[in-house]
Amino acid sequence: MTDYLIEAKNLSKKFPGVLANDNVSLTLEKGEILALLGENGAGKSTLVKMIYGLYGSDGGELFIKGKKVEFHSPAEAIALGIGMVHQHFQLVPVMTVAENIVLGAEKTKGIKFDLDSAEKEVTELSFKYGLEVDAKARIEDLPVGMQQRVEILKMLYRKADILIMDEPTAVLTPQETDELLKVMQGFAEKGVGVIFITHKLREVLAIADRVVVLRNGKVVGTAKPKETDQEGLATMMVGRSVVLDVQKGPASPKEVVLQIKNLNVQDDRKLPAVKDLTLEVRAGEIVGIAGVEGNGQRELVQAITGLRKIDSGTVVIGN
Repeated sequence: MTDYLIEAKNLSKKFPGVLANDNVSLTLEKGEILALLGENGAGKSTLVKMIYGLYGSDGGELFIKGKKVEFHSPAEAIALGIGMVHQHFQLVPVMTVAENIVLGAEKTKGIKFDLDSAEKEVTELSFKYGLEVDAKARIEDLPVGMQQRVEILKMLYRKADILIMDEPTAVLTPQETDELLKVMQGFAEKGVGVIFITHKLREVLAIADRVVVLRNGKVVGTAKPKETDQEGLATMMVGRSVVLDVQKGPASPKEVVLQIKNLNVQDDRKLPAVKDLTLEVRAGEIVGIAGVEGNGQRELVQAITGLRKIDSGTVVIGN
């Protein structure tokens, strides 16, 4: 008999007018990387939030390391070795890396917080798992990829041997993504069980041991990456054949409908987010704004739509 880290049996979760999870069953073994796939709204996040104690279930059973549980809070899940790295980080910007990692689990020297000991432990932990980061650095001074390392280290500091990662590569550059995938493989080699949610099929095929696909709140298929491909996974996700390579005809741009000149915009911290941007958009064309999340895209859209103050430059809509 297999000793599962996680065994979910017929878990269900209802919201007003929506059955988010409908009798979902899955397992996670020690040292396994399990990919959870599905379109937006398929029920992936709801499922892992039940496993992590953020939601209670409306039916079914959940076993952690063979023990039946009914979580009422994430604290109960953390106590059993479950850690979750959210897509949107939960860090205190003005605090250091070490302070964020040990927050809520601080060790003391007498009646005082032992910061030196915390920094030493964090440094050792970061090297052990290939997540090197400066323990004394302030979160607000770190790039997004480093902030994600801090989130992962928070869970490892609490002795997590089950890691749930929700869209972990959504905010990373391609190089950072490759580094994270290697780190996740390192976790598995050390016996950590990993569940990761992603829409990127390349990542699934690269590192997952097994794939569970959700659609409309139900498990519609499982597969091993070695026995499938991107087309097969995409078909399971949407329930029909998917063309992954779209042939696009030439654009026929017409008059300018949006003109941006020398635009400068600050972010919420009063730091430059958009710097001297000039851009034209014409009727009949699609203009893509590329870049890793957190590099000014949100501030640009807010400036164009009037939701954020412009420091300098102009935005002209229409003629």
